[in-house]
Amino acid sequence: QVQLAESGGGLVQAGGSLRLSCAASGRTFSNYAMGWFRQPPGKEREFVAAISVSGRDAYYADSVQGRFTISRDNAKSTLYLQMNSLIPEDTAVYYCAQDPDGNYRDTVAWPYWGQGTQVTVSS
Repeated sequence: QVQLAESGGGLVQAGGSLRLSCAASGRTFSNYAMGWFRQPPGKEREFVAAISVSGRDAYYADSVQGRFTISRDNAKSTLYLQMNSLIPEDTAVYYCAQDPDGNYRDTVAWPYWGQGTQVTVSS
């Protein structure tokens, strides 16, 4: 049974930083690509970043490119999202996801999801 547990969310002022973590269990973490999505208030869930099995390849939404960094520690079965230069538009519930089948930018491609962690950026 796959379990993904996000942590690290909170309230931060604009310009600040947060690091999100996603602890995975139930399957061999190092065998699967991972991703981060977010759902702003009143909006649909959207792609943020994805990372390959090895961690060598990373992909970002245009809105976070240059500010966010996705990484993974396969020995710890943990995915990370370092978020810098946060802006109020980054306010959302952030979700990690595992094992995409199809276009990794589409939510429907990802079968496994965590419960999410709230990030709120104040102006």
